[in-house]
Amino acid sequence: MSLPKNLAFAGVLLLAGVLLAGCPQPNAYTVRQAFPQLRFANMLGLQPIPGDAGHALLLTQDGIVRRASLTDNAAPPTTFLDIRDRLIRTPGPEQGLLGLAFSPDYATSGRFYLYYTAGLPMINTLSRFIAKGDQADPASERVLLQINQPFQNHNGGSLAFGPDGDLYVGVGDGGSEGDPSGYGQRLDTLHGKILRLDVSGDAYTIPPDNPFVGEDARGEIFAYGLRNPWRMNFDPATGQLWAADVGQNDWEEVDRIVAGGNYGWNRTEGTHCYLPPSGCDASGTVPPRVEYSHEFGCAITGGFVYRGKAMPELTGWYIYGDYCSGRIWGVDTGSENGPAIPLADTGRNITSFAQDPNGELYIVTFNNEIDRLVRK
Repeated sequence: MSLPKNLAFAGVLLLAGVLLAGCPQPNAYTVRQAFPQLRFANMLGLQPIPGDAGHALLLTQDGIVRRASLTDNAAPPTTFLDIRDRLIRTPGPEQGLLGLAFSPDYATSGRFYLYYTAGLPMINTLSRFIAKGDQADPASERVLLQINQPFQNHNGGSLAFGPDGDLYVGVGDGGSEGDPSGYGQRLDTLHGKILRLDVSGDAYTIPPDNPFVGEDARGEIFAYGLRNPWRMNFDPATGQLWAADVGQNDWEEVDRIVAGGNYGWNRTEGTHCYLPPSGCDASGTVPPRVEYSHEFGCAITGGFVYRGKAMPELTGWYIYGDYCSGRIWGVDTGSENGPAIPLADTGRNITSFAQDPNGELYIVTFNNEIDRLVRK
């Protein structure tokens, strides 16, 4: 069989010559430098600190977490936590300190979570730390989960707490090319998955309503069939989890993550057959909400559903971008199949998106710069 073309990739709206009322105008946005004091190599995240509206934590791949002002660009950032001694000694381009999430009760408990690559041998590690005041103590680390990593690439590393209070963890397929061990479709491994963990105690437990509890499968699994989920976030208005999954040779995709969902890898890449290249069995898989070909980029970076006030026309739109091309798109989350709209062509290497306490959007880049998304 051949899979149907997904009509929702960037550019379709322009080709069709149709613009729906209330939609954002194509290519009507740009980015402007937001925090000139934050000019570091390998920045991977900026997250406002709960209970401290004026500051955020800046994540860099080398293992340093900095506390930065969101209101005073003259204030230099300070070191919040340094775990360089725990990272893999010679990390590859997809390894190092990769993810951070604050506990829902961070303002009172000081608990937060990091995902990083340790080794050798290569081990992706999920740990809890505790902050006191403006710093966190490296000695407070409690390792919760370790996953052996057979190859340098596809480590995953995205962390997000859901409205249920559980921690969701994006794990790559183990690396190499084409998922040689077929981990994406296997339920006996954590590779190529989004996990859902109860981390309310000193060790994680498996929520009893996880979709594969009681089956011949790892109970931590919430969704599977992913290649390398890179950045995922919940829409605070609906509770829907959105994730970007980096493609192999041809297609990048945005997924609405549902409990027990199979997102196809490595049988499919987006809505297209991968293994085998034609006639694959796509039955039972969840198609992406949108996809785009490598004509427009090469590595998707997931973002947020916009809920700010400065650009009301974007309200309810999921905003995402591409690391290689620097393009940014938006897709209406209230539509089942409406097309993606190209919003900006930044020329940046986009590694993450960020939101300030007001819900306004920023892009974190490997260009030693953090920018804000604004109208032209």
